[in-house]
Amino acid sequence: MSVKPTDSWNTCLNTTLKEEDKEVYNIVQNEMLRQWSGLELIASENFTSQAVIEANGTALTNKYSEGLPGARYYGGNEHIDELEVLCQKRALAAFGLNPEQWGVNVQPYSGSTANFAALTALIQPQDRLMGLDLPSGGHLTHGYQTAKKKISASSIYFASMPYQVDPATGLIDYKRLEENAALFRPKLMICGASAYPAEWEYDTMRKVADQHGAYLMCDMAHISGLIAGQEAASPFDFCDIVTTTTHKTLRGPRAGLIFFRRDKGDGLETRVNQAVFPSCQGGPHNNTIAAIAVALKQAGSPEFKQYAQQVRANAKQLADTLTGYGYRLSTGTTVNHLVLWDLKPQGLTGSKVERICDMVHITINKNSIAGDKSAVTPGGVRLGSSALTSRSLKEEDFVKVGEYLHRVVQIAQKVQTACGSKMMKDFVAALDGNEEIAQLKTEVVEFARSFPMPGFDPTKIEPTVSI
Repeated sequence: MSVKPTDSWNTCLNTTLKEEDKEVYNIVQNEMLRQWSGLELIASENFTSQAVIEANGTALTNKYSEGLPGARYYGGNEHIDELEVLCQKRALAAFGLNPEQWGVNVQPYSGSTANFAALTALIQPQDRLMGLDLPSGGHLTHGYQTAKKKISASSIYFASMPYQVDPATGLIDYKRLEENAALFRPKLMICGASAYPAEWEYDTMRKVADQHGAYLMCDMAHISGLIAGQEAASPFDFCDIVTTTTHKTLRGPRAGLIFFRRDKGDGLETRVNQAVFPSCQGGPHNNTIAAIAVALKQAGSPEFKQYAQQVRANAKQLADTLTGYGYRLSTGTTVNHLVLWDLKPQGLTGSKVERICDMVHITINKNSIAGDKSAVTPGGVRLGSSALTSRSLKEEDFVKVGEYLHRVVQIAQKVQTACGSKMMKDFVAALDGNEEIAQLKTEVVEFARSFPMPGFDPTKIEPTVSI
């Protein structure tokens, strides 16, 4: 059968990105060079697989599919239905869940939208919730507010009271949590964090929730890959709803999942599904759901369990290396993928260490430590092992990473002393032309480029910048 010629105004629809938009193409190439040439230590990031990247860039992005499999608002969804059901099955299998007890919605665009949809399903506006305070390692979407402002939609639309860690140990103060819950009487308790290097007492959280007839929700975004790999305790035995992102330790695309109990007789399945659509979002991103399905298949493999084991081993080695240099860590160590490093004893802020790390191609993020007054100039940094483990680094390599970080702190202390000021602007100005930074950058780039790069071939990068 002959194909009619393409109209002139449609010729752009079958050209490559490189041909069609060199400006965007160059940005992508330069970002690929940055990823290959540096040490990625942000605990919430990872490097996904080539298969996930391919699935995320398919023609599935063309299809509208509001609704659920078998109940769509548009026609032509027979293959989308097949895909979404497959993704649901793989999600339950990855975490060893019985489909008679648990269901899952795979449509949330992100972890934050998944969390707000879960809140919408569980409680009513201005009902009370308790989540871990942000300066204690919690997440914005768990009800964060300051003394002067409600920061997150979860504190704007719901009444929030945080629980906290004990500043002396870095561990959640469960006794105080229980006492405060007795006064606040929450309708929902949230466990899960974005910067907590210890294990959770899910049984304790369940006990406290039951004392008040409250729902218990876990946001396992940071550790979902470790849970799938059986390297962290599972919240599923204790919680009513479990949410997660899919791009952190789970190593998939950027999206979210909501798992819900379907055997409690309280209609959670219908409530969650309706909260996702139409309450909180529109049509799902089918290309992303395909990529989630690919990542979940990988997460169910024996190789992924090996990966999860190595993530924990590498994080522990990094923690041991830093404490070996005399540094203080929140909780003193780590049992998961992240290390929370307190820099206050060195007289530094996380912002200053982050700035030098950027200059030497080590990517980290400044992070609050329990007791900090400002999230803009916090007293620590957060480190994670997931991404570099995806690049096949082992324990001995993380000893080297720890050495690089130690040198960054030494440089930061020298610069701060030399500039005679603790102001960030003076500190930044004093970094210009620093020879130690230039030398460390050279070493870091050479070290980083000696490891494989997931997702793409670094020999085929066509950058317009140099490192």
